[in-house]
Amino acid sequence: MAALDYLVSLESDIFVPTYDGNMAKVVEGHRRHLGFKKTILLDRKLLVDLIDQYNAGSFMWNEFSAAVKEAHTERMGNPAKRLVIPDRPKEEDYFYSNPWECLEPSNESKISSII
Repeated sequence: MAALDYLVSLESDIFVPTYDGNMAKVVEGHRRHLGFKKTILLDRKLLVDLIDQYNAGSFMWNEFSAAVKEAHTERMGNPAKRLVIPDRPKEEDYFYSNPWECLEPSNESKISSII
């Protein structure tokens, strides 16, 4: 079943991982390697806050929808060089989710057009 999940996630038009586990990280990296297929990385804390506000009646649906879209415009799995954080290596980008060093030079024009 995991292999089927992997293939469906890999080939889907949009991938939104609900859990930030190893499988999601590998799928995210593979999708980047295949040409930066749309992968929406949820800001879970912000999303919970927005949902709470919507449920409390603070937002109309259009406002809620716009806030969610705005919050995730920079979280679409775009290419980015991995940062090295010497004192905190666990906070660095996970290699499998961001295989910057493995991207083909032929993708360089695609990468620069996305950045």
